[in-house]
Amino acid sequence: MMGCCIGLFVLAWAVVRLWSIPAAVAMCLVAMVIPPLAAMVANRRGPEDRWWDAPSGDPQSDEWWDELDGKKRPR
Repeated sequence: MMGCCIGLFVLAWAVVRLWSIPAAVAMCLVAMVIPPLAAMVANRRGPEDRWWDAPSGDPQSDEWWDELDGKKRPR
């Protein structure tokens, strides 16, 4: 995705601007949207990734969170 972004910028200002500046600007606007989309795609988690269930390592904190989540009954 990032290679496409760089390619759009380079093509827009090296080639396309010679024929149409509005088209070059439009290409840059499209290229501007790609990095945030790439970050979202790269950082998304799958349905099997249950990172919120991982214990923190602090027994008291883990016990407190388990009680809040309904995994354990309060004492």
